[in-house]
Amino acid sequence: NPKEIPNLTFEQFQAFHAKYYHPSNARIYFYGDDDPDERLKITSEYLEAFDPIEINSTIRLQPPFPEPKHLRRYFMARQEEGTEPKGMVTLNWLLPETTDVKTNFALHMLEYILLGMPASPLRKALIDSGLGEDLAGEGLGTELRQIYFSTGLKGVATEDVEKVEALVMATLRKLIRNGVDPLTVEAALNTIEFRLRENNTGSFPRGLLLMLRSLTTWLYDGDPLALLAFESPLKNIKSSVRDDSSFFEHTIERYFLENPHRTTLTLYPDSELRHREEAEERNRLKEARAKMTPIEIDGVIKNTHTLKQLQEAPDPPETLKAIPVLRLKDLNKKNKIIPASFSQIKQTRNLFHDLFTNNIVYFDLGFNLHTLPARYLPYIPLFGRALVEMGTEEEDFVSLTQRISRKTGGISPVPFTSSMVNADQSTAWLFLRSKAMLAQSEELIHILRDILLKVRLDNQERFRQMVMEEKARQEQALIPAGHQFVNLRLRAHFDEAHWAAEQMGGISYLFFLRDLARDVDEDWPKVLSALEDVRGTLVYRKAMVLNTTLDETSWARFNPQLDSLLEELPEGQDGETEWPSRDPAIFEGMTTPSQVNYVGKGADLYQLGYQYHGSAKVITRYLRNTWLWDRIRVQGGAYGAFCLFDRLSGVLTFISYRDPNLAGTVEVFDQAAQFLRDLVLSEEELTKGIIGAIGDLDAHLLPDARGYASLLRYLTGDTEAARQQMRDEILGTTPADFKSFSRILEAVRENGVIKVLGSPDAIESANTERKGWLEVVNVL
Repeated sequence: NPKEIPNLTFEQFQAFHAKYYHPSNARIYFYGDDDPDERLKITSEYLEAFDPIEINSTIRLQPPFPEPKHLRRYFMARQEEGTEPKGMVTLNWLLPETTDVKTNFALHMLEYILLGMPASPLRKALIDSGLGEDLAGEGLGTELRQIYFSTGLKGVATEDVEKVEALVMATLRKLIRNGVDPLTVEAALNTIEFRLRENNTGSFPRGLLLMLRSLTTWLYDGDPLALLAFESPLKNIKSSVRDDSSFFEHTIERYFLENPHRTTLTLYPDSELRHREEAEERNRLKEARAKMTPIEIDGVIKNTHTLKQLQEAPDPPETLKAIPVLRLKDLNKKNKIIPASFSQIKQTRNLFHDLFTNNIVYFDLGFNLHTLPARYLPYIPLFGRALVEMGTEEEDFVSLTQRISRKTGGISPVPFTSSMVNADQSTAWLFLRSKAMLAQSEELIHILRDILLKVRLDNQERFRQMVMEEKARQEQALIPAGHQFVNLRLRAHFDEAHWAAEQMGGISYLFFLRDLARDVDEDWPKVLSALEDVRGTLVYRKAMVLNTTLDETSWARFNPQLDSLLEELPEGQDGETEWPSRDPAIFEGMTTPSQVNYVGKGADLYQLGYQYHGSAKVITRYLRNTWLWDRIRVQGGAYGAFCLFDRLSGVLTFISYRDPNLAGTVEVFDQAAQFLRDLVLSEEELTKGIIGAIGDLDAHLLPDARGYASLLRYLTGDTEAARQQMRDEILGTTPADFKSFSRILEAVRENGVIKVLGSPDAIESANTERKGWLEVVNVL
């Protein structure tokens, strides 16, 4: 609790660390194929300096509630004139211990049954009710000693908050009384088993994820392998479902309806909360100062100066040398090549990647967004969802989503935009990213054919629900992901690709959604016509691209299925449309009811005369980990800061994350050039920077990600030769490259555009100091 942190003494902090951060309280985990003896030898060098101690770090069970509780809390919100404030309601249950493996797995499946699909019964009941805009609560939580479940609605009118609780409980009772749809159960079993067997961790290292999963039980004195060895509990649950057709109904009854350990939490918007909390903090500081003697005040000042000196002092060289590091000679000099072959199927470009996938077909179907007029771009995220969530001429959306979950590993719409190598135009696509077991690949192709040719876009109520969900999610993301919105808003000024991305996912998209929510009710024929235009323009095979990741033998079975899919699609015409290339270069202050800011400054380095060199990856990474970290996070109190450079577009951005400052942060950005110019870079620091940049370049990719990365490189014109040249330049980075880069940062300081998302008070204060500096935009 941030309010309690000032009450923590240094002695308490030291004692806590000495007790709980002792090796006697540690869990040590290894992953990989290195020598076990060498592992233990290295570990011993660290542990032998400590004596064992007895530590009781057991997390106690929560005392059970005799009856449900109702909680009322408030959150910061701006009261818009002429609108009713809306809140949030969640129902929350405490469940058995995480170490109860069968129940753990059963509850994961039940969560998918209740909430995991657009047509899941509890999710559908909540959305269909019209009481809120989107789901609230995170569903099932299994990272603590006791499992918990949370669901509800956000965007709920004050007079409707009690209806949400009644609806949830009534829906659960109805499921017990009428039973869960067997097709929904089948969909849940297939989806959870597919995820377990695929074990797709995305870009997150698989070893780290396995460690975190093992800690789920290990931290609470359970078997660390219990949740990793999924075959037995999965088999037990399948057997239980076969033997007891009401297995999940009984699970609902036991853990939800008959469980009194439940809270109903209602969050109400409060437009004055921010001002009250700021006033309370000022009064608290005033009272604390009034109780202090002049000597005590002088001591606080001296301690602050001492802290600042410690924060600014570099780590001692002997400390840095004690950290084991790789050497440049340990790095591969050549890039890893992703196998790819190119062909044409029915006038459609086709890429195939011969990779082992354990009999899983990874299939991406791409639609060229450049065939669309620019005014339709904001419809794309919703159109992508509509394809898999609106139903077809033969199936309603409930049946379609069940079918997708029963027969495949999922179909996900993903918009993609990027600048291209040595080209002013962008590449922009809507991908349907899908996967299925090879044995189910024909069903996957049938589903794709149905949604492309027979999708029903005329369900006004269903589309309205999707719009409200999308709007609520964008608004909910503003505070935790404000840095992403600022970064996208900045980049939208400089190149076409980011302008298009901002139309489909940034602040502009949020404003579009608010207008669209009104249009769906007031001018549905116009909205439907736009959706039909998008489908009629995108879905033809000449402008599509196919991408398959699979082993060669399995590809021979899957390839003919693509012919049957493409034969039924219209051929279409070639041709692309012109889009606006950029937003105006406006310094913006975008206000949200928040006490922190996200501050950004950016420029197009290519427009400023910079010619790309691979050392930029080393330098921007070094800036992030040194100058920005020290000045903005350590000294400035922000949660983080970034220096991001897109080598295809040439756009560089500085961004801060959850930042209490504004103008001071911009000054830090502007001083980065001087920092590089004055930098005396040791060989050790340079080597670490190069190794880090190569690590980013060589990030581990699973087969589906490797195939997709190869597709994107093909579409952007990013050749293996160009990527190898970048690697060579990274490996050859010198201190002189840092000095050279400082000159382009000087131009960023003079010519960069500034965008801020955050506190109205901070933005107003900045505009007071520099009159008219930021154009104010009310976002939330």
